[in-house]
Amino acid sequence: MKIFKLIFRNIFRHKLRAALTVLGIAIAVMAFGLIRTMVGAWYAGSEASAPDRIITRQAVSFIFPLPLADRDQIVRVPGVKEVTWLNWFGGVYKDKNNFFARMACDPASFTDIYPEYKVTPTELETFKKERNSCIVGQKLADLYHFKVGDVIPLDGDIYPGKWEFVVAGIYTGEKPTTDVSAMYFHWDYLNERITQTQPSRANNVGWYVIKIANPNEAATVSERIDALFKNSSAETKTETEKAFASGFIAMSSAIITGLQLISYVIIGIIFLVLANTMIMTARERIREYAVLKTLGFTGKHIALLVFGESLLMALIGGVIGIILLFPISAGVAKGMTQFFPYLAIAPSTIGIAVLFSILVGLVAGFFPATRSMRIKIVDGLRQIG
Repeated sequence: MKIFKLIFRNIFRHKLRAALTVLGIAIAVMAFGLIRTMVGAWYAGSEASAPDRIITRQAVSFIFPLPLADRDQIVRVPGVKEVTWLNWFGGVYKDKNNFFARMACDPASFTDIYPEYKVTPTELETFKKERNSCIVGQKLADLYHFKVGDVIPLDGDIYPGKWEFVVAGIYTGEKPTTDVSAMYFHWDYLNERITQTQPSRANNVGWYVIKIANPNEAATVSERIDALFKNSSAETKTETEKAFASGFIAMSSAIITGLQLISYVIIGIIFLVLANTMIMTARERIREYAVLKTLGFTGKHIALLVFGESLLMALIGGVIGIILLFPISAGVAKGMTQFFPYLAIAPSTIGIAVLFSILVGLVAGFFPATRSMRIKIVDGLRQIG
């Protein structure tokens, strides 16, 4: 018990140094946790994919369209229950920094294939009837203060022109991982304008979303669909929704890898901060440790003092960093909804942060503990400074 009392008192003998060290560890742990949480958010859409949905896109790239006529052939493929389609719209809402997903869809089949998107029956009926209407996710509505009846003006880039959409409803998610940060409007409304202004681009869709009867037959059904359009002018590639989402993530692989690398560099920074403090502390207390040895303390007791102080300081900083992580993550999630629709701190992130705090505390205390344990009483008493 005396050893633990000494450990606790030793930490706060130099209050400013201890406070700065603990603060440095806390900030580093918080940054580590935030980066891991952001990386996890990139994969949230992929993990939330439904096993009974597959995506058919153009074989070269999803940026190339597919004919609307393909839908009639896909729906007749054995194993297919229902088909809908989506089309990336792009556009600019007031400012280019206001980025969020804006897609054209078929309202009649969209909510049947995406049952996790919850819209009230009244709002859904309005959305289906009004051709220039749209539905927006709850997070998007909160971010831009959209309300039912509001008009959302967009400046087209992929599809030039001035566009206006009336908010018919605000959808929520069935699960926390459901993306509620997008906007969906009528594909027919988009196609009518294109037919008038750019006839050559009319009657095309971005990709098909297909609901299948048996998730275990996803590969088989995908092969059947792709075989229909083999050697055609618009060959297709059909894959699971999870694989399709992972394709978007792969485009940002360099960013994700960089973030992961930075998170581990932060661990090194924690180690250097704490190791520097412990080396300075041990050097200042050489004479004290020599005196303790003359009083009957063994080398193991001295090592326990140093290790305990290093470990406890790392844990205090780690716990404070984890506590700070929650409000910081909430702030990032609120301010960057369009980039991180689902930002949640995983239990594994907390566990890894605690584990690294313990590991850093032990490693940082190893050298000063070993040196202090081995020093002779006479040499210690001669030590000055």
